[in-house]
Amino acid sequence: MLRPRIIPCLLVQNGGLVKTVRFGEPKYVGDPINAVRIFNEKEVDELTVIDIDATAHNREPDYNLIRNLAAECRMPLCYAGGVKTAEQIEHIITLGVEKVAVGAAAVHNPGIIADAAKRVGSQSIVAVLDVKKSGFFKRYELFTHNGTRATGMHPVEFAKKVAQLGAGEILLNSIDQDGVMKGYDMDLVDQVRDATTLPMSVLGGAGSLTDIEGLIGRHGTIGAAAGSLFVFKGKYRAVLINYPNRDEKDQLCASGMGVR
Repeated sequence: MLRPRIIPCLLVQNGGLVKTVRFGEPKYVGDPINAVRIFNEKEVDELTVIDIDATAHNREPDYNLIRNLAAECRMPLCYAGGVKTAEQIEHIITLGVEKVAVGAAAVHNPGIIADAAKRVGSQSIVAVLDVKKSGFFKRYELFTHNGTRATGMHPVEFAKKVAQLGAGEILLNSIDQDGVMKGYDMDLVDQVRDATTLPMSVLGGAGSLTDIEGLIGRHGTIGAAAGSLFVFKGKYRAVLINYPNRDEKDQLCASGMGVR
């Protein structure tokens, strides 16, 4: 039976683990390999790792880092950052990664999704939707390159497009909510969730397990992803890798039972 997933998201910059606020102010918080080892012990459902500079600086993924992460990881691993071609996606999958996420590449070359899906299967292709409100009317808009380049596209429009092209999943990320720990943007989630039947994970804003419970309770089988929540502890944001225990996780997931 399909279940909700609770997914830590690790941001990597220059080989180190960082956290951002609204895609800016990166703060070093530790070593990503060490974080993976701790998450192994905590039996997390899945792990997402994003190299936040690769695309912005127009460089290839760090294959050595990806190989090392995959070798340590005992849960499904999704990687994002700097991916531009289907060949790169195929290579990353051979390193032991289960899923590869693409954002800017899918916007500028949508054919990468169909090509990659033929090579490695749709289940391994995740389309990233980095979204923030823009313009006088604060309309949701898709952005790329760490939120610095507007695309003019609405996330609902793009979600439908990547589904048709063969993506296996959507990662919906609210730039406005990133790192502020004040809850998910439920209006954004509702709009994209209603537009497609693809599996979906949501990132940006989770500040407590109550936020995760609310998302799962509203949408059932969904991925509740978070960065700061699983890296920081307490109001002073002390660095402490954490994750709900098995009983807590079962209780959180139970809130979504019976929801579509």
